Amino acid sequence: MSVKLGVPSKGRLMEKTFDWFGARGITLGRAGSEREYAGQVDGIDGVELILLSAGEIPRELAAGRIHLGVTGTDLVQEKLSGWNSCVEVMAEMGFGQADLVLAVPSAWVDVGTLDDLDAAAAAFRQVHGFRLRIATKYHRLVREFLRDNGVADYALIDSQGATEGTVKNETAEAIADITSTGDTLRANHLKMLDDGLILRSQATLFRARRAELSNADRSVLAQLLRQLEVD
Repeated sequence: MSVKLGVPSKGRLMEKTFDWFGARGITLGRAGSEREYAGQVDGIDGVELILLSAGEIPRELAAGRIHLGVTGTDLVQEKLSGWNSCVEVMAEMGFGQADLVLAVPSAWVDVGTLDDLDAAAAAFRQVHGFRLRIATKYHRLVREFLRDNGVADYALIDSQGATEGTVKNETAEAIADITSTGDTLRANHLKMLDDGLILRSQATLFRARRAELSNADRSVLAQLLRQLEVD
């Protein structure tokens, strides 16, 4: 047995995660070429590095197949129902920051809040005969947010890429997506609603609540968390 640490397998999230651990005396790296998904850990014994896509890590944590994992707050809360019962936040890592927001066309000058959107959605259905469409890949988070804020007359449209372009392409009337600076929203003539912030997200170190640990693994995990200064 060993303590299994899941880390994003590519891109800036992987690089920043490696840097974050390195600054705390633990060196993470690939075991072979960039096409391989095996990893290596120096600076502590008994820890196995597993390289996964950021989107896979919440599922592996919930299933208890990894003990620790680095991924975005947004992915954990979107993919895991009752996420608090599956995972525990160990450390917010200070990178990968982005906001999940609800945005509408900038030309909708009378729509600036969720109450305005609710009224516009009802009027839209009367005029067009179908519900106002919101494109997103964050179905759980958006549905819960709109329910909690009393917006009902809409339909969620699945969008796994280029979500901001769906309004211009007339496949949706509004969007809910991750943004860091808002530049892409503005470039696509969209604006965030004044009260349209759904979630602030960043890269976070999570611990699986249900992963099995031997006594030796518990000792390794405690040592690792002390070294990371997150215990």
